[in-house]
Amino acid sequence: MLSGQVLNKQDKSVMAEVNISLEGIKSEGLTKTDGYFQMNVPANEDFILNISYPDYVTKRIPIESEGQHLDVGIIFLERDISTEQTDNLITLTDSEVLDDAISSDTSGLLQATRDIFLSRAAFDFGQAFFRVRGYDSQYGKVLLNGIPMNKFYDGRPQWNNWGGLNDATRNQQFTHGLQPSTYDFGGILGTTNIDTRPSGLRPGTRLSSSVSNRTYAGRLMVTHTSKSKEKGLTYSISASRRWAKQGYIDGTLYDAYSVSAALEYKFDKPNSINFTGILASNRRGRSSAITEEVFELVGKKYNPYWGFQNGEIRNSRERKIAEPILMLNHFYESKKFNLNTGVSYQFGTNYRSRLGYYNAPNPDPSYYRYLPSFYINSPIGANFISANAAKEGFLENPQLDWTKVYQANGTNDKASYVLYDDVTNDNQFTANSIGNIKLVEAFQFDFGLTYRKLKSKYFAKIHDLFGSEFHEDIDPFSNTLNDINGNTSKKEKDIFNYNYALDVSHFDGFAQLRYDRNKWEAFLSVDCNSINYQRKGKFQNERFPENSLGKSSPISFTNLGFKAGFTYRFNGRHQLVLNEALLNKPPITQNIFINPRENNEIVPNLQNEKINAADINYYIRLPKLIGRITAFHTRFQNSTDINFFFVDSGVGSDFVQEVLTDLDKLHKGIELGLEYELSSAVKVTAVAAVGNYTYASNPSVAINFDTAGAEENFINPEGSVDLGTADIKRYKLAQGPQKAFALGISYRDPKYWWIGATANYLADNYANISTITRTKSFFLNPETGNPFPEATEENANKLLAQSPLDNFYLLNLVGGKSWLKKGKYISIFASVNNLFDASFRTGGYEQSRNGNYGQLAQDNLSGTPSFAPKYWYGYGRTYFLNLAFSF
Repeated sequence: MLSGQVLNKQDKSVMAEVNISLEGIKSEGLTKTDGYFQMNVPANEDFILNISYPDYVTKRIPIESEGQHLDVGIIFLERDISTEQTDNLITLTDSEVLDDAISSDTSGLLQATRDIFLSRAAFDFGQAFFRVRGYDSQYGKVLLNGIPMNKFYDGRPQWNNWGGLNDATRNQQFTHGLQPSTYDFGGILGTTNIDTRPSGLRPGTRLSSSVSNRTYAGRLMVTHTSKSKEKGLTYSISASRRWAKQGYIDGTLYDAYSVSAALEYKFDKPNSINFTGILASNRRGRSSAITEEVFELVGKKYNPYWGFQNGEIRNSRERKIAEPILMLNHFYESKKFNLNTGVSYQFGTNYRSRLGYYNAPNPDPSYYRYLPSFYINSPIGANFISANAAKEGFLENPQLDWTKVYQANGTNDKASYVLYDDVTNDNQFTANSIGNIKLVEAFQFDFGLTYRKLKSKYFAKIHDLFGSEFHEDIDPFSNTLNDINGNTSKKEKDIFNYNYALDVSHFDGFAQLRYDRNKWEAFLSVDCNSINYQRKGKFQNERFPENSLGKSSPISFTNLGFKAGFTYRFNGRHQLVLNEALLNKPPITQNIFINPRENNEIVPNLQNEKINAADINYYIRLPKLIGRITAFHTRFQNSTDINFFFVDSGVGSDFVQEVLTDLDKLHKGIELGLEYELSSAVKVTAVAAVGNYTYASNPSVAINFDTAGAEENFINPEGSVDLGTADIKRYKLAQGPQKAFALGISYRDPKYWWIGATANYLADNYANISTITRTKSFFLNPETGNPFPEATEENANKLLAQSPLDNFYLLNLVGGKSWLKKGKYISIFASVNNLFDASFRTGGYEQSRNGNYGQLAQDNLSGTPSFAPKYWYGYGRTYFLNLAFSF
C-alpha cells in the first residue's frame, strides 16, 4: 500500500483530482478533496511514482516497495510556466510561410503530448515545417469532443476554426502514431481529442496579453471558468483578439477574433450534457514562394502580392475563414461503461482573394518578364543592358502598383483587372457515438459510429472592379463562355467564372478490443467506412457543354482498416511496443474531379489509397532518464494527385490539369528522444530523427488540355493526353527536413523562474519535383514531334538532378517567471527563435513551365533560369512574449 498527500507548492493548498500512477504499470488513481491518495502497489518491486496535473510540472519519484505500507508524505507540485509555450506553438500552426496548396504543418497535433521527441518536433523543428515521419497532417485525426474535425476537401484539420482559444482547448488527449485511441480508430500520425467540458478546465479567470513579430503582433485573451459541481451547471467562456498590420513576411496582415462558450450540466455523477459554441474569424494576407533570383534582389521577407494604396498596405491575396461550430454532447461515465453521444453543425465561408487580369499585363511585379533573367536567357542572345534596366526598375518598384490597376480600369467600361474571391461555403452535420466498456478486469472494448453529411458550394465572386462598369465573363484564352445560360456582363458581388456544388456523405464505424494483464498488453482495431461524392454544376461551360451542367454520376468507396499492437513490459522501467496497420483510405475530394470548376470529369480508374504501416518502440523509464527509440516503415500505394499549371511541353502548350495515378511513396526512419535529470533543477534532452522519404513507383501521368493548345495526334477521345509513366522512383519527397537533431538544456529555479535553450540542426530537405519533366514527352521537340538529338539520358539526368535545400542550425531560447500575490497568479513567458537569424528555405517546388528538354536546357544556360524553382523562406530571428494573470 502506498499513500501520500499532494499540495500546491506556492500557496500550500490541497490539490484534488491529481493523477497518481505507476510508470509502466496499469495502476492509477486520483487524489481526494483533501489532497490525499492511497493505492495498492506490487510487493518487492522498484517502480516510479508519477504525479501529474494539467498545467503543473509532473513529478517522478523512485519507489522501492518492500511489501509494507509506505507513506511518501507531502508531495509539492508547482505551476508549469512552459505551458505558455503552447501559445507560441499556435502562431506556428496558423502560419502561412507555406502556401495552403502544400502546407501540411503537423505541430498543432502534438501540443497535447509530453513525449520529448514530439515536443521538440512541435516547438523547435516546427518552425522549419518538419513533419513527423514525413506524414502530411491529413494522416492525423483531430476530434472536438469526440467529433471528427478533418476536412473532406484535403483531409486536414483546420486549426483556424478554433484558433486563439488556447485556454478553452487546453484539455487534450493525444495518442501518437499507431497507438490505440479510446475515441477513434485514428490516423497513422496520431489522434488528438480536444475536450471542451468546463469541468476539465481550471476554474477561475485568466487574462493574458502577447506581443510577437511572427504571424501577429499583438493578442489579448480572456477566459472565465466556473467551479465544477457534482450537480448543476458549470460554464466556461473565452474570447481573444489577434492583429498585425503585417507579420514577419512583408504585407501579411493579420486580423482575427475568436469567442467560445461551453455549458455543462450534470444531472448526477455519471450523466452530463455539454453544449459548445465556437466562432473563430481569421483574415490574413498571404505570401508567395519566390525564385532565388528574387531572393538575392530583395531578401526573404519579400512578398509580391501587396502594394501601397493611399499610404496603406493592400494585399491582393487575402484569406478569410469564419466557420462557426455548434455542438451538443451527452456523456455517461461509470467505472465499467463510458458513452459519449454528440451532434454538431458547422457552417460558414472560406474566402481566398485573387487579382485577375484579362487582356492586360500581369500585375505581379516578380513576373518573369519583368526580371533581369528574362533578358539574359533570351533565345536571341543575352541583353545585359536591358537586364540591368529590369533590375533597377524592379528594385525601384518591387511591389504591386495599385495606381496602375485603377488607371487601366478607369479608361474602360470593361474591366482589365478584377479582384475576386474564390469562395467555399460549407454546411456540415455530424452525429456520432463513442463507447468504452470494461468487459472484465483484463479486457476493454471500444466502439464508435459516425455519420457526416456535407454540402459545399464553390464559386468565384467579384469583389472590386477598380472603377470599371462590368467584367466580361469569357475565357480570354479560348474566347468561350463560362456560363452559356448567363449574362456575360458581371458587376461587383456577382458570381462568375465557375459555380458548382459538392455533396459528400460519410459513414464510419470502428471497434477495438484491448487486453491488459500483468506484463502483456495487446489491441486489435477494425474500421469500416463508406463515402459518397457527387458534383452538381450550376454553370454550363461552353468548353464542356455536355458534362458541366447538372449532377455527375455518384462516386462511392467502401473501405476496411485494421490496426494491431503488442506491448511487453520487462518491468516498470523497460517496455517494448510493436504496432501494425493495414488500411484503405478513400481519395480526398480535391483528387477526385480533374477540373471541378468546369466539368464533371473524374480521374479514370480512381482507387483507394492503400497504407501499410508498422513501428517498433522501446521505452525507458529510469529514475533519472526517460525516453523512447522508434523505428518505422510506411508504404502508401495507389495515391492520386492533381496539379494545375501552364506548360510548354513536347506535346503542346497550354494551361493543363496534370493527373498522377498509381503513385507509391515510402517513408522509413528512426526517432529518438531522451531526457536526463542532472539534478532536481537541471534537465538535458537529446532528440534525433533520421528518415528516408521517397517516391516508390513510377506513376502514370495524363494531362488535360484546353484542346486548342495540344497536338491533335496526342489527344484521346476523353480530351486528355496519356504521357505514360514518370521516371521518379527513388526521388526524394518534399516533406520537410528528413533529418533533425536537437540538444537542449533547461534550468528550473526553486524561486519559480525557468530558462531553457535548444540547439537544432535540420537537414536533407527537398523541393517538390516537376513530374511532367520526368515523362517521355520531355524529350520531344514540339516543333518536329521527334526527340531532341542532344537529349541524351546523361544530359537529361544532369538537368533534372534533385538537389537538397539548405542544411541549417537554429538556436532557440525560452524562459519564464511566476508570482503568487494575494491569491493572484502572475506569469510571464518569453521565447526567441532562430537567435542567430539564420536564413534557410523551408520548402519549394520546381516550376513546370519548361516541359521540354530544349526550353529547360536553354533556360538553364546562364545559371539564373527564368523558371527556376520557387522557394519559401523560414522566419529569421523572432520573439514571443506572453503575460498572464489568473485569479
